[in-house]
Amino acid sequence: MKKNKKNLRIFMPGTSYYLWAAMALAILVAILDARYGVPAFLLLVFLFFHSFRSNYKRQKEITSYIENLTFNIESASKDTMLNFPLPLIVVELNGTVVWYNSQSRIVFGDEKLFDKKIDTIIEEFKPDDLFDEEDNISRIVDINYRHYRMLGNFVKTAESSGMGSYILLLYFIDISEQVRLKKKYDDERVAAGVIVIDNYEELMASVENTGPHQLLAEIEKMIKHWLGFTDGIVKKFERDKYFIIFEIRYLKEIKNRKFEILDEVKEIKLGNKIPVTLSIGFGINGNSLIENLNFAGASIDIALARGGDQVVVKDGENLSFFGGRTRELEKRTRVKARVISYALRELIDQSGQVLIMGHENGDIDSLGASLGVFSIARCRNKKAHIVLNKSNASIDRLIRKIKQEYEYEDVFITKSEAMDLNNDEKTLVIVVDTHRPSFTECPQLLEGAGRVVVIDHHRRGAEFIHDPVLIYQEAYSSSTCELVTEILQYIDDKLKLHPIEAEALYAGIVMDTKNFTFKTGVRTFEAASFLRRKGVDTSLVKYLFQNDITTYNSISEVIKGVEVINGSIAVSTVPENIKNQQLISAKAADELLSLSDITTAFVLCSLENQISISGRSFGNLNVQAILEKLGGGGHMTVAGAQLVNESMESAREKLKLAIANYIKENIEEV
Repeated sequence: MKKNKKNLRIFMPGTSYYLWAAMALAILVAILDARYGVPAFLLLVFLFFHSFRSNYKRQKEITSYIENLTFNIESASKDTMLNFPLPLIVVELNGTVVWYNSQSRIVFGDEKLFDKKIDTIIEEFKPDDLFDEEDNISRIVDINYRHYRMLGNFVKTAESSGMGSYILLLYFIDISEQVRLKKKYDDERVAAGVIVIDNYEELMASVENTGPHQLLAEIEKMIKHWLGFTDGIVKKFERDKYFIIFEIRYLKEIKNRKFEILDEVKEIKLGNKIPVTLSIGFGINGNSLIENLNFAGASIDIALARGGDQVVVKDGENLSFFGGRTRELEKRTRVKARVISYALRELIDQSGQVLIMGHENGDIDSLGASLGVFSIARCRNKKAHIVLNKSNASIDRLIRKIKQEYEYEDVFITKSEAMDLNNDEKTLVIVVDTHRPSFTECPQLLEGAGRVVVIDHHRRGAEFIHDPVLIYQEAYSSSTCELVTEILQYIDDKLKLHPIEAEALYAGIVMDTKNFTFKTGVRTFEAASFLRRKGVDTSLVKYLFQNDITTYNSISEVIKGVEVINGSIAVSTVPENIKNQQLISAKAADELLSLSDITTAFVLCSLENQISISGRSFGNLNVQAILEKLGGGGHMTVAGAQLVNESMESAREKLKLAIANYIKENIEEV
């Protein structure tokens, strides 16, 4: 633009040039008049006339040049449109086609496009879309079974009262071959997977007569038959593990068939007393085969941590879960508990101090497990604190009992106090009863912690604490208190457990098993027996769970407003005027399961700026899978979720939609 302005100044000099020329002319006239006696007036007239005539002629030449240039440009533009080598159509802003060139027949055939709406010939492109586009349009469209890159831009055609009139030019580039090649490339990428036989030791021990070899042969035969149509590779690399690899295009078909291998292997009856179940992990869309294998390894770890009998697919950072309809099988061996206890003891001994943290709005399981870990730190002569921002109705009675003991005078600290203490790389942070950083009492504490340990009994979700040094996560366990109790038995023979600590651990087991009704196994009773030997008074524990008249009436209000879905699923909400909503929500959900014909219950309540959902089930519906769709988690029979910045009506509708989708996907389960 600057170059053009310079050229214009050469053709049409500005006022400054005229001023200098006039001054020079005046000086010249004065010299001629003085020396030769030439009349100044005549000379001035002659020079002025000559200047005017030259300037007029020059202006005329410039005008003619510009007019000719404009005409040539317009002619060139018209000629370009008429002979444009690509299919081109002109569209008004209301979506009407006003012109198209002969090349358009390549795209649209002999169809008459004039005066038609753009959405009648290109279904993906609506007239209203024009106002959402930027100055230039670029998108892929399908026309007559071919793929085109549709490019376009807005062109100003005229001006009226300062407002411009616009049309849209659209032209099409055939990219069908590129799309075909991309699809072929995508389809032929490699999907890597790992299959693990769940509870291999227990399964083999349960086999009678035929022996384990025939059972393993039948399992392998079914796996190979399941993947036979993929022309992939199935290779056994450990006694209970198989490596699989095939083209990713077959994974969609496997998903559509709902990973039927999970159900088929359960039908194997070759003398085994417990059913055969598999855990499968897939890794896809990594940058290399090695990365896909790493994804598959991470997926199988998550599948096993969630209780097995399910499939986890890791696509980059995204995780998808399938199956998981079988109850977790208890592991009889306690070898892992002993190994974890030794490792935890070493970590505590190497630490300067220990900070223990449960989940936000803690319950008795979280608090009991925290006290159990506190007793381990005390046994190892390490200073320890429990991070607890505030109490709530579900733990108020236990907190009051703890604070009556002088030994626990400074055991509880807030998150701000914890952040002040976390100034040493030797600080050990132990997280109990959750594995999700956003659910902890102080997520920021994890970011600056030197080392982090996770002890949890919930099924593993997509969100997980980053890079912990030690993980003890067993989904079969009734509670985190059960896991901590097992660890306590191997820490030190001289470990002294205070009565309040034993009662808190026992109370956590009682709460999560609903008085030894749900998720109760042999190891649950063994843990309870150990605590009983340590002096637990069961009558005092029962006091922690007593309801007052107000609480009982509040639970009745929730039950009175219940809505029954599908004949067996109860959904209700806690009225806004009721206090201690989270406690009432959990207790009401438990109480609803005592009603005849009710097998699953969900209760919603308001909690500050979020809606909390408590889910309970006898196991015929997986409440964890339902609430995972809403960002929650837990177990098959006990789960929860929190919806932030949602109204009660909106949260309830989202819950009902999640239930409907789950039932649709798992009809045979219901």
